[in-house]
Amino acid sequence: MTVAIEQNNLGDLLKFEAPNLYSREEITIAQGQKLALGAIIGQDSETDLIKALNPAATDGTQNALGALIAEVDATSGNTKAVIVTRDAILADHAVVWPVTITLEQKIAAIKQLEARGVIIRKGV
Repeated sequence: MTVAIEQNNLGDLLKFEAPNLYSREEITIAQGQKLALGAIIGQDSETDLIKALNPAATDGTQNALGALIAEVDATSGNTKAVIVTRDAILADHAVVWPVTITLEQKIAAIKQLEARGVIIRKGV
């Protein structure tokens, strides 16, 4: 028997958002990245382009800005996308963190998101 594994969708990630799309923001993902739904992102302070969160960076991408609401393939060029960046609740099991993130860095990023009103909840 074949087992089908369904990938996360927006309903798995986003458990609450403010009305009238207030929680969302259109952004531009920097070329050369392929990011998953739920990926935590940061903004490069020099280019204003969005990149995957990089807690070890010093270019602005070390600060958590929000989470992608859809998979984005920007491998061949800068690509428009939408993030949840304010007044929202995300399910922890659907949030995508950098592979190398430490517990301390994750806690710091969660606090940065909480300051924006984005709460990550367990078991929702």
